[in-house]
Amino acid sequence: MDLQQLAYSFLNILNEMSPYILLGFLIAGFLHIFVRPSAMTRHLSGPGFKPVVKAALFGIPLPLCSCGVLPTAVALRRRGASKAASTSFLIATPQTGVDSIAATYSLLGLPFAIIRPVAALAGAVAGGMAVGKLDPEEKEGQVDVPDDEPVPASFWGKVVASVRYGLVDMVASVGKWLVIGLVVAALITVFVPDSLFVGLSNYPLLAMLAVVAVAIPMYICATGSIPIALSLMLKGLSPGIAFVMLMAGPAANFASIMILNRTMGRRATAVYVGSVVVTAIAFGLVIDLLLPRSWFVPGGSAAAACVHGVDWFATACSALLVALLAYSAFVTRKHSHNHNINTNMTQTYIIEGMNCPHCQASVTKAIAALEGVEEVNVSLADGTAVVTGEADAAKVAEAVRLAGFDCRKNS
Repeated sequence: MDLQQLAYSFLNILNEMSPYILLGFLIAGFLHIFVRPSAMTRHLSGPGFKPVVKAALFGIPLPLCSCGVLPTAVALRRRGASKAASTSFLIATPQTGVDSIAATYSLLGLPFAIIRPVAALAGAVAGGMAVGKLDPEEKEGQVDVPDDEPVPASFWGKVVASVRYGLVDMVASVGKWLVIGLVVAALITVFVPDSLFVGLSNYPLLAMLAVVAVAIPMYICATGSIPIALSLMLKGLSPGIAFVMLMAGPAANFASIMILNRTMGRRATAVYVGSVVVTAIAFGLVIDLLLPRSWFVPGGSAAAACVHGVDWFATACSALLVALLAYSAFVTRKHSHNHNINTNMTQTYIIEGMNCPHCQASVTKAIAALEGVEEVNVSLADGTAVVTGEADAAKVAEAVRLAGFDCRKNS
């Protein structure tokens, strides 16, 4: 019976989210193709308030996770974006995204969907300005860094590329973490007794700190955090506590923090983590103490625990999403294991910090651009890069580090 309830809970939440997730992925694809990092850079250079705000506004709709945003932020920084603006971009981007905002609306309602990007904007601007004040800018020359991938010249070519990125690359990027979020939410809903959260709900600040302690080491994307937040609310925790999970979970994980510490420095990293935690808790307390509880009643069939009839459109969207997830998993696995390598000219490197196909693509691109590299195969599953050719090992490691990841030669 428990397994039946688990499957029912999983499918129920999936049906509620899938139409909005697919719409968000499509919008994300168009943003990725039509809004290029090179076009953003000129708005993010220089001191002051404006570049910091622009960086946050650029980052909020972009569908990048806390690991995927690092290579983009590093590229912006190397093109001339200020440290304050780069930090603002790093804070705002992983907490939101058009896909996660749409999915937030589908499961948690309009108030959550509005407050989430507002909180991301506030935290990003505060964190960026704090970095500007506490960690003065070290002048760096602008470097000509190409965009992540070539873009078709024709309009319809861009449309096709947008759809492919949204429904293939984006699904591959967040699919694993979305499934994990759905499974965790279903497990909490079915197996965790309501009484476990009753005592904790009486101490909201303590509960928020506990959520932060769990959320930061746990890697979860902005979309994958939504069903977990919903399940916490359905177990009796307050909307503010659930909101802390929404914001703190996607914004930071230990791997990203370690990489950020190296690329941006200790002060900027401390401000980054502090901004995420303080903003999440502050907005969580505002939700619980100042806003009507009736605004934050989960809507939709997922919260109702029963379904009257079958929503065929939602079911069709769920089937499409599952098919896309299966396809992306198959392609990623095939790419990782079908390698024909000349072992006499190969070196294997351990890459730390990769969590999604976006990271994998960034590492591949960084190594492939080096002189002497004939072939490079980066395995996301194994955390390795197998490089064929005569490229210098130190240059390979440096290129990977400049892309935002740790790299060492496998002995």
